[in-house]
Amino acid sequence: MSQPTERNRLDDEPSPYLQQHADNPVNWQPWGEEAFELAREHDVPVFVSIGYSSCHWCHVMAEESFADEETATLLNESFVPVKVDREERPDVDSTFMTVSQLVTGGGGWPLSAWCTPDGKPFYVGTYFPPESRGNRPSFPGLCRRIADSWRDPEQRAEMENRAEQWATSARDELESTPGPSSESPEPGLLDEAAAAAMRSTDGEHGGFGTSGPKFPMPGRVDLLLRAAARSGRGDLLDAATRTLDGMASGGMYDQIGGGFHRYAVDRSWTIPHFEKMLYDNAELPMVYLDGFRLTGDPRYARTASESLTFLERELRHPEGGFFSTLDARSRQPSGRGGDDPDERVEGAFYAWTPEEVDAVLDEPAASMARARYGIRSGGNFERGTTIPTLAADVASIAEEHGFSIEDIEERLAEARVALFDAREDRSRPPRDEKVLAAWNGRAISAFAAAGPVLGETYADLAVDALEFCRERLYDPETGRLDRRWIDGDVAGPGYLDDYAFLARGAFDVYAATGDVEALAFALELADGLVSEFYDADAGTIYFTREPGAESADANGTLFARPQEFADRSTPSSLGVAADTLAILDGFRIDDRFQSVAESVVRTHSDRIRSGPLEHVSLVRAAERLESGSVEITIAAEAVPDEWASTLAERYLPGSVIALRPPTAAGLDEWLDRLDLPEAPPIWKGRDAEDDAPTVYVCEGFTCSPPRTDIDAALSWLDGRN
Repeated sequence: MSQPTERNRLDDEPSPYLQQHADNPVNWQPWGEEAFELAREHDVPVFVSIGYSSCHWCHVMAEESFADEETATLLNESFVPVKVDREERPDVDSTFMTVSQLVTGGGGWPLSAWCTPDGKPFYVGTYFPPESRGNRPSFPGLCRRIADSWRDPEQRAEMENRAEQWATSARDELESTPGPSSESPEPGLLDEAAAAAMRSTDGEHGGFGTSGPKFPMPGRVDLLLRAAARSGRGDLLDAATRTLDGMASGGMYDQIGGGFHRYAVDRSWTIPHFEKMLYDNAELPMVYLDGFRLTGDPRYARTASESLTFLERELRHPEGGFFSTLDARSRQPSGRGGDDPDERVEGAFYAWTPEEVDAVLDEPAASMARARYGIRSGGNFERGTTIPTLAADVASIAEEHGFSIEDIEERLAEARVALFDAREDRSRPPRDEKVLAAWNGRAISAFAAAGPVLGETYADLAVDALEFCRERLYDPETGRLDRRWIDGDVAGPGYLDDYAFLARGAFDVYAATGDVEALAFALELADGLVSEFYDADAGTIYFTREPGAESADANGTLFARPQEFADRSTPSSLGVAADTLAILDGFRIDDRFQSVAESVVRTHSDRIRSGPLEHVSLVRAAERLESGSVEITIAAEAVPDEWASTLAERYLPGSVIALRPPTAAGLDEWLDRLDLPEAPPIWKGRDAEDDAPTVYVCEGFTCSPPRTDIDAALSWLDGRN
């Protein structure tokens, strides 16, 4: 038969992931109506392959199957092959992943789906090997069977019927709402979620579950910290700190360069899956900062600082925005062996041998570093290499070598710098240079949160990243936010996570710096979020715009309009949207944001009650709406340095810090900028007293008297708890 597609069209696509496949002999098409029209014209199924640029098994399947001429011919002749970058098209990924989870009980990347020409999948899976392996069929064999079945009328009818059933099930899972309830979730859900988290904690190594792989779940750690602070229960705090300690001392944390890898393949956090993602290194520093505030342990502040420094060093655009990922693979360092010097090996950049350490350091520094990081002959990883962990404590190294602890710490710090410098000469993992609005929003929140604790330079980086996104991805005339920028090319419009996460980041910049322009941007994005994604009849906020509206899938090729309920590798965009609207309601003079947030929480109240641990972000939103949050309004030209230090040291989860000008005249200027006819509730009537910086503290819809002493104001708060 003639080929449905004449050429690989990915060379026109800016996505680094799609570019990785632009030279495949497979005639890949980008997701879009053109591809499905071709399938209808030639009456063949569509093969959809979803992945991302740093995905290890995506690379493996590409090398084994998509680079193979015979397999490519099979795909080109029997299907319309479509490649999707899940990071650029999270709507496509979410919809197909939901089908995979409903049908197979699991998912992952690469995600492989065979679809009817109208885009409904009838067979789904993840990685398929070139030859049958265990219970995984061979990819070419599977393609042949599917192509043969499609040409058989009876089997084709079964496939089309299956596709309709699966699409209906996915729509029910993703789109359906029970209708707004008159009741919000009852108080105490956060404690219920923390109790559920406790039931799954690993009492030996920390984290959740007692086998590998083990994923960082910062939302669950946050739950444990909040519940521990509220109840005073030591077991909750122990579970949280055991997890923070386990992640930071294992190989999932880059002991030489800082920053977290995607996850650990084992229970003890020793061997990571080596991608480094922007979102992990935004989410995790925020919980480490909270761990520092609650416990005072400086190790947690150091881990947060090193992770954010990694982002600045290796994922930051020179003008402020943050790139998306570092790949898991790179070429082997010289002298490590291997038949192909250009072969890219997972973890090669991060692994060490004793000989490589000895080539950098003299004795006794070399033996100290080998002991500290567990670098030994035979190693703990592939090809006899070692992924560094904190294998020995400083005290034992000091005792062995006869030095003081202080001396050992200094020598180890110098050794680490030397190893880092030597590692910089290695072939680096490729970098995906997409700037995504959503992920940058989370990074902006992390840097803004770090500013008061670690120094204002972190807040400056948040300001720069926010300005980068605002200039390149936002149109103030239309209020449209686009999702992706890469080397001047913009793709959009944005999804709910783009609006929600960037709005939250903008607000966090205002909270850290008092910049009213950042607050104005947060309010603009929140307005766009409500107008574009909120469905008042359904009482929910969808992840995508209404089909047919200006959207990335305006032609309606995608068969479902998803909602994002659960927290996964990033927080639930629905939960962050509701929580952010609840916060920003204090800066409006109507109740529009509050009513939308309440509608969302009521609509999904049964879902939240039945699985609070899976819906941490929605639980936090529900709690804020039900009980209010700590609000700290400061009337001053700027937050006094000593006040900022005091607030930075306090663990006040979910608190809102709102600077306002000290006088009514100054406030009027801010109100003009925000286009408000009068002061919103969080600022109203809260002028400075006696021309001195004045703080107002509220909790649970009750407020303290005005104070010119921050300690006195916080004492009022302590007296309520």
